[in-house]
Amino acid sequence: MLQELRIKDFAIIDSLDIMLTPGFQVITGETGAGKSIIVDAVNLLLGERSDVTFVRAGAERSVVEGIFAVPDSVREDLRAILEAEGLDGDGIDEIILTREVRANGRSVARVNGVTCGLAVYREIGALLVDIHGQGEHLSLLRPAQHLYLLDRYAGVEDQRAELAEQVRTLAAVRAEINSLMTDEAALARRIDMLQFQLEEIETAAPRPEEEAELLAERTRLTNAEKIAELANEAYYALVSETGESAGVDLLTTAALALSKLAKLDPSMEDAYNMAEAISIQADELARTLRQYTDDTEYDPHRLDEIEERVELLNRLKRKYGGTIESVLEHAEKVRKELDAITHSEARLEELRAEEDRLLHEIGDAAAALSRIRREAADRLTEEIVRELGDLKMQGARFETRITREPDPDGVYIDGERFAFTATGVDQVEFFMAANVGEPLRPLVKVASGGETARIMLALKSVLSHADRVPTLIFDEIDQGIGGRVGAVVGQKLWQLSASHQVLCVTHLAQLAGFGDAHFRVSKHVEGDRTVTRVERLTDQGRVDELAEMLGAETTSARQSAYDILMLARRAKEGRHLEKV
Repeated sequence: MLQELRIKDFAIIDSLDIMLTPGFQVITGETGAGKSIIVDAVNLLLGERSDVTFVRAGAERSVVEGIFAVPDSVREDLRAILEAEGLDGDGIDEIILTREVRANGRSVARVNGVTCGLAVYREIGALLVDIHGQGEHLSLLRPAQHLYLLDRYAGVEDQRAELAEQVRTLAAVRAEINSLMTDEAALARRIDMLQFQLEEIETAAPRPEEEAELLAERTRLTNAEKIAELANEAYYALVSETGESAGVDLLTTAALALSKLAKLDPSMEDAYNMAEAISIQADELARTLRQYTDDTEYDPHRLDEIEERVELLNRLKRKYGGTIESVLEHAEKVRKELDAITHSEARLEELRAEEDRLLHEIGDAAAALSRIRREAADRLTEEIVRELGDLKMQGARFETRITREPDPDGVYIDGERFAFTATGVDQVEFFMAANVGEPLRPLVKVASGGETARIMLALKSVLSHADRVPTLIFDEIDQGIGGRVGAVVGQKLWQLSASHQVLCVTHLAQLAGFGDAHFRVSKHVEGDRTVTRVERLTDQGRVDELAEMLGAETTSARQSAYDILMLARRAKEGRHLEKV
C-alpha cells in the first residue's frame, strides 16, 4: 500500500507530501490544476522513461519518492527480487522507491536508498502499483497476462508450479539427448580431444603435493654450495677438523663435572641431567650435520629434471586449471564424458524412454489443469457479463477463449500431441463485444473511452481476488461516462478497496462521492510562479467541491452534492443505490 507520496520540483509542482490511507481515495480538481501531473509523477516513480521536461524550471533535479507498506500478497515475490539483487536490507515490511531526474538528463532509481538498475526497479514497482487510464498502461489488456489471471482466479497456481517443474526436468533430458546426438564427425573429434587430454594428464601423473616438493628441492640444489658451507660451519663448531673433540667434547666434560658435583650436592642433580641430555643431543646433531653435508651436492642433471617437471606442471595448470587439483578434477570429468560417449547408445535409449514417460505425465497434468481452467473460464465469463450489466452495458458479451496448438513433438493428450510450455498446453485470451450485433474481438481491440473504462472496471471487480497488486490507480476512468453510470462506477471502485488500496482521478461528482478520502488539487500563483497544491477535504469541503464539480455553486447544487454523499454512504452501508 502506498502510504506517502513525496514530489519535489516536478513540472509545476514545487513540493507535495501526500499522506494516503487504505480504502478508496479520490482526487479531483479543475482541468489543468495538476491531477495528471501527479499521475505522471507516480508513473515516473514506477520506472517509466524520464524526461528533462519533468524538472521544474530553475531547479537542478526532480525527485519523486513513495513509501510503501508491503502486504503478504506480494511479500515473497518481492523478497526474491530484493535478495537476488542484494537489496534485501533490514527487511521488507516497508519499501521506499525513489526516482530522481536531473536537469542534465541523468536519472537515478533507488530502492531503500540503494541505487539499482531500472529494469529491476520497474519489476519491483509493478508488484506494488498498477495504473489504469487512457494511456493504455493497462495490465489486463496484455494477452500474455490472461492465463495468469485465470489461474489465480481458478486457484491452480500450485498445480501449475508442479507442472513447470516437470517441464524443466524434460528440458534437461532433451538437452542431454541433443548433446548425445551430435553428428558423428564432431563426436569423433570430441573423443580424440578428450583422449588426448586424458592421456596428457595421466602420462604426467601429477600429485597435489608434488609441486611444493619440487620447488623445495630446486631451492636446495640451486643453493647447494651455500648449504654445504653453512652445514660444515655448524658441524665444525661441534667437532674439530682434526677429529678431536670440540663443542661436543666440551659439553661432555661439563656433564662429567656436574655428575661429580651432584654426588656432593644432590641439589645439582637436575643440572647434571640437563647437561647430560644436551651433550647427547649435541652429539646427535653433529652426526646429522655430517650426514646432511655428505648428502648435499650440486647435481645439474637433477636440477634440469626438476625444471622440466615444474614447466610440465605449469603447462598443465595453464591448460586445465590454476592448480594441480583443478587438473586432476578436469581429468575426472574427461573420464566421465568419455565413458558417457562410449555408452551413448545405451544412454540414448534410456533418455528416450524417460522423455516419452515425461511427455505422457506432463500431458496428463496439463489436461487436468486445462479442465479446471475451462470450468473457471465459464464462471469468469458469467461474472464479468453480470458486472458489465451493472455498468449499463447489458448488451455486451465476454468470452474467455482457451486454445491449443498441435505439435508433433508435444505432449500426449488423448492420443494427440500438443505444443506446451511451463504453464501447460493452454493459450488463454479474453474476447469482448461491447455492443449488440458486434463480433467478439480480442480485448485489446475493443472500443476505447467509456466502454474501455467500464470493461476494465468489470474485469477488475471480478478478478480483484486474483490480482495481488496492492495499489490500483485509475486515471480518469470516468472518461465518456455519464453521472448515472458514474455512481455505479464509484460503488464498484469502493468495493474494490476491500482488497486493494484504490486511488481514482475523476471529474464525476457521483463517482467522487464514494471516496473514503477526498483530495482536491488546485493551482495557485505564488510570487511569480505557478504551483500546485493538494488538500485533503473535510466533510464540508467535500460538499463544496462536489457542488463545483456539478457546475454550479448554488444552493440546489450544494444540496445535490450533499445528496450524493448521503446516497454513497447508504450504498456503503448495504442499502439500495438510488438515482442521483
